[in-house]
Amino acid sequence: MVCWAHHNLPMNFSLYAHGLPIYYLPGHGGRITNGLGQALVARGYKVLGRETVGDFKKLDFNDQVTTIANDIQEHFLREDAKIIANSFGGYLLLHALSKLDPYIGKILLLSPIVGEFSSEEISMGFIPPYADRLSELASSKNYPAPINCSFHVGSEDWQSNPENVIKFASLLGLPVTVVPNAGHQLPKDYVSSLLDNF
Repeated sequence: MVCWAHHNLPMNFSLYAHGLPIYYLPGHGGRITNGLGQALVARGYKVLGRETVGDFKKLDFNDQVTTIANDIQEHFLREDAKIIANSFGGYLLLHALSKLDPYIGKILLLSPIVGEFSSEEISMGFIPPYADRLSELASSKNYPAPINCSFHVGSEDWQSNPENVIKFASLLGLPVTVVPNAGHQLPKDYVSSLLDNF
């Protein structure tokens, strides 16, 4: 498994068994070497991406978004490319895609954050940077909707609120699957099935 560093991007994708590696963006504080990244490697994929820790986490939000947009534009702007993003990684990805032409590869979004969220039950909330930007772009028909992108969110997820995700995705004409009785961490067997068919 390879993790991209700022100045050390692997360029020879022909070396990989499945061809082009999967570009993966984990949730806040996540690593591509854990969890979903391990599941992808077990399926024979090489996994590249940006971990939301260390030097990348120290960048300001706009620089993070620009870095991801550059990664995609330079290495993953192809029909056979695949991108997976989870939680806050989805938020970063959606902002990065807003800077590009409609993405032509395949995208899988798991419990993506699409803006501000809160829970009265546990008295918690989070307002990410530029919390309204995605919905404003989508509402004004200025968001470059990806060609092949699916959203998957748990019915009980208060962070990736299903209503917010459905509203955003519907503005882009993209499908959303709401997983019954699931929270922010989607069931392992459900995610495994998605990966097997990705």
